[in-house]
Amino acid sequence: MPQERLTLRKIREILRLKWDKGLSNRTIARSCRTSHSTVGEYVKRAEMAGLKWPLPEDIDDEKLAELLFPRTGQEKQQAIPIPDWNKVHTELRRKGVTLQLLWNEYIEKHPEGYCYSQFCALYRGWAKKLNPTMRLNHKAGETIYIDYAGQTVSVIDLSTGEIREVEIFVAVLGASSYTYAEAQWAQDLASWTSGHVHTFDFIGGVTEVVMPDNLKAGVTHPSRYEPGINITYQELAEHYGVAVVPARVRKPRDKAKAEVGVQVVERWILAPLRNRKFFSLAELNRAIRDLLIELNNRPMKHLGKSRKELFEELDRPALKPLPATPYEFAKWKKARVNIDYHVEFDKHYYSVPYHLHRQDVHIRSTERTVEIYFNGKQVAMHPLSRAKGRHTTTREHMPPAHQHYGDWSPDRFMRWAGKIGTHTQQLIDLVLNSKQHPQQAYRVCLGVLGFAKKVGQERLESACRYALDHEIHTYRGIKNILDNKLDLSGSDGDMPQCSSLPVHQNIRGKDYYN
Repeated sequence: MPQERLTLRKIREILRLKWDKGLSNRTIARSCRTSHSTVGEYVKRAEMAGLKWPLPEDIDDEKLAELLFPRTGQEKQQAIPIPDWNKVHTELRRKGVTLQLLWNEYIEKHPEGYCYSQFCALYRGWAKKLNPTMRLNHKAGETIYIDYAGQTVSVIDLSTGEIREVEIFVAVLGASSYTYAEAQWAQDLASWTSGHVHTFDFIGGVTEVVMPDNLKAGVTHPSRYEPGINITYQELAEHYGVAVVPARVRKPRDKAKAEVGVQVVERWILAPLRNRKFFSLAELNRAIRDLLIELNNRPMKHLGKSRKELFEELDRPALKPLPATPYEFAKWKKARVNIDYHVEFDKHYYSVPYHLHRQDVHIRSTERTVEIYFNGKQVAMHPLSRAKGRHTTTREHMPPAHQHYGDWSPDRFMRWAGKIGTHTQQLIDLVLNSKQHPQQAYRVCLGVLGFAKKVGQERLESACRYALDHEIHTYRGIKNILDNKLDLSGSDGDMPQCSSLPVHQNIRGKDYYN
């Protein structure tokens, strides 16, 4: 097992790619940015736990962790530590190093480990799976390569005259070199995902693998919560059923297809457009689309066929069908539930079940909805609201004490207080605004307004006037005023005052400092 456990989200992705897509451990390791031995270990653990894909809906992150990493008592035998075969293989290349020596070092650290014969057999089994070469064969419908062009194109704003440089998104199919390109305002996450959606729509299907060259927009970096591929990009991969396998650093053969595709787009599309002026992104993309059709229909000298012909012959029959609906871009945010069982997103507050207060949750937002997840399970969903500083609350999320007041509202309390008097209404308004959420003040409002039945509206109004004069805004404060009849002490609520200061030898007179 690796020293640091992967996140449960990444473990789910490993199981999906293994059992749903049937990819090799090495391909999965590159996609998830971990070692192939780690992939094998997690798959083995899942098989031992009796899991199958897709995972049952009732298995959240907490349950999955219990199944994969069961807690064992001290009396139970610990799992045998697996050697780092990559390190063993590398060390064997050193002069004088043998399997016997490496086993001695292994067993010294792990006395409960494999015996020598098992150690040797396991290593030889692992070594047989190594590829003799790293040739990159472009199989039909397998891989599409993604990158941004190094050049930008200028777009002029007609209203302001501002010139803005836009980015060029490029995608190339491996087998046929069928090419797609579009202009985007920036290399941000929204543009990055929309480029993928438009690419799949353009080719009319989905490949097995997406290999991006530049992952700045697709990777959360740095992040202690979700290293590697970010949640949104992973969600897109799951929606289309693809594996994201980034091109390896300092491995030019991995990204050769992408680099050639960018070069072709710059030569046959961007260069012919260099002297044209564009006044909108849509206008630029129409021009790119026209030249893109010409590019894909142009015969390639070394093959004698066009990219379009090769695409129809090779890639199209091998592509997987598109999902029923295109991917809807969603933003993710990590937040902590406040004590009032609401979380903030874009300066609006959304409720979650009250028992989750002070817990960390993930917020997923689209153009229409806000979804809140805890331990990988959705716990709340609300319509997206643009009202800043307001609350969206579901009655079922309230604690029982708050549900009792579910039929009340701040306007109802204000109307009730207004029937008693202006001072009462002012006090109730202060009470409602003193809390982070108005519902937290409902009990105080009911208590204060309830005094009208006990002492009469006139006395309550007088007590509220006294409270406002002395900055008293609590139920207990109003009760003390009424109990002690302070509201009857005078119209100004004056307190007894001393007529003059007492004479004392330590009190300096006004002439002391003159």
